[in-house]
Amino acid sequence: MGYVRRRVRASVDALEHLVGGLGTALLALGALFWVLAVAAACLVGVGVLLAPGALSVLRSVADRERARLSRWGPPVPEVGPTPVDGRAALRDPVVRRELGWVALHAVLGFGTGLIGLALPLYAVQDLTFPLWFRLVPPDAGAPGIGWWRIDGLPDALAVGLLGVGWLAVGVGAGPALARVQAWPGRWLLSPPPGVDLSLRVAQLTATRAAALDAHAVELRRIERSLHDGTQNRLVAVNVLLGAARRALRRDPGRADEILGRAQHAAEQALGELRTVVRGILPPVLDDRGLAGALAGLAGGSPVPCRLTVDVPVRCAVAVEATAYFVVAEALTNAARHSGAGAVDVAVRRRRDRLLVTVVDDGHGGADEARGSGLTGIRRRVEAYDGRMTLTSPTGGPTRMHVELPCGS
Repeated sequence: MGYVRRRVRASVDALEHLVGGLGTALLALGALFWVLAVAAACLVGVGVLLAPGALSVLRSVADRERARLSRWGPPVPEVGPTPVDGRAALRDPVVRRELGWVALHAVLGFGTGLIGLALPLYAVQDLTFPLWFRLVPPDAGAPGIGWWRIDGLPDALAVGLLGVGWLAVGVGAGPALARVQAWPGRWLLSPPPGVDLSLRVAQLTATRAAALDAHAVELRRIERSLHDGTQNRLVAVNVLLGAARRALRRDPGRADEILGRAQHAAEQALGELRTVVRGILPPVLDDRGLAGALAGLAGGSPVPCRLTVDVPVRCAVAVEATAYFVVAEALTNAARHSGAGAVDVAVRRRRDRLLVTVVDDGHGGADEARGSGLTGIRRRVEAYDGRMTLTSPTGGPTRMHVELPCGS
């Protein structure tokens, strides 16, 4: 049963990839025609002024495919703006690779996308044919097979069995088609080796700066928590103890009340200290592991939360703490801002990556620029060389997907 579930999930993901690739293939087809038209116009000197715009269109379409591929696998980084000068652009190896990609993806991506979309449509059409075959004249034949005359229910059921075959082909071939469709982009849109190294250095420099900023923010948060909360409680305990000592000499009955207040303030200080410690590294991770810690978060969430954890082995402590922080912050955001009625949290390990997905059915419209802790989540994730993808259209749903490297 688990194998069937995994295959169905993989085929659904593949269909989503193929539909997205079909969209970028249509854009690539339009960009290809435009580039060819401008190139033909350049032969007579008319298209020289249009060349920078055509190359910008090419780069825009290629960047859209890079973003699509990055959402479904290893990131394909963007390479910056296109050179303004047309001759310099043609000497640029990145532009030449993009020209090759746009021609290949316009054909291969379009074809594989159509096949991948047609297989489930054929399956649904044939599987449901026994329900509506009487609406079709017998001489019209089976859908897509005009020579197969339908004389009754047995023939219609045979067409339904053909739909089972289409479904099996779609489930089996969908992931392979998605890989074939993505191959030109991963081959041609990835930066050349030297450029890739420089981009990687720049990315690591940026994530290191983000990690230092996140560390400084965390230290300031801890300092504020200790100064504004725990320290004030301890000062109150000290003042109350001094008052109790003075009261012992003047009014012993009053001293008992003051000592009770001091004990209450000390208990509050201990509680705030525990909260600060949990914010640094939740002890529940050591006691119950990631699955148990997340179960505690889900159980205490104000919004009903359905949790799925598939992490057969322990990850590094820092990775588990980051995943715990991501889920905790996401549940807090869902309760405070989204108006959601339910939240789905899925945490699973796939080879050397820990994948965290949080989906709520709220009104959407989440924006990192407006705060809500999303910037803090991204900084903390990128500090561990991870990736965060947020999708939150107006009207919902909001989907946050985080990938964290966790070793092999």
